[in-house]
Amino acid sequence: MNNELLNLTLLYVEDDKIIRENAVEYLCDYFKEVYQAKDGVEALEVYGAKKPDIIITDIKMPRLDGLAMAKKIRREDKKTPIVITTAFTDTEYLMEAVELQLIKYIVKPITSKKLTEALTLISEHLHIDSILSIDREKRYDSLNKSLVIDKELVTLTHKELQLFDLLAKNHHRVVNYEEIENCVWYGDYMSKDALRALIRTLRKKLQGDYIENVSGFGYRLIVK
Repeated sequence: MNNELLNLTLLYVEDDKIIRENAVEYLCDYFKEVYQAKDGVEALEVYGAKKPDIIITDIKMPRLDGLAMAKKIRREDKKTPIVITTAFTDTEYLMEAVELQLIKYIVKPITSKKLTEALTLISEHLHIDSILSIDREKRYDSLNKSLVIDKELVTLTHKELQLFDLLAKNHHRVVNYEEIENCVWYGDYMSKDALRALIRTLRKKLQGDYIENVSGFGYRLIVK
């Protein structure tokens, strides 16, 4: 995490006063200014007045919950990083988070370690576009390592995820066999049959021929 956060402002939204005050006290060391709100309605008022650079919000709150608030913000603002804190780990929430281009889930209880991890992701997010639209129905969130097809979260094995993440982050070029071997097999021997089998399962889960083979060189993810 770098020092650029010290030049930014943050809005922290949480209905539990003790959790909110403890988190704000911790976050004040990292940001130029930290605003706070007790629910989504108040948060929208603060957002409109202060235009914070980053938002961290709980999901379950009175009057207006965090996801509903995020939806309202996303109608006009697609860029401000939004982090969700929640006691829920249901995939339904995760899929909605991807659709809203939220960059992180923090599962309660909130700790300084979890907040620090979130701040590191925010720093990374400020330098990359984490959401890749493969086509109109397929999106990949490289920060949260989530592939969503037609609003359904796709389950990938560890190797499938490693390979797809590599191809997604380098979709503008062909990824050669040596890179794949180093990143997915971690330098262990990669047989051609094992790689072909991995590509076949990925193509099946992508529901189409979105991975192009460049004979003798490597593979490229096709973004339409």
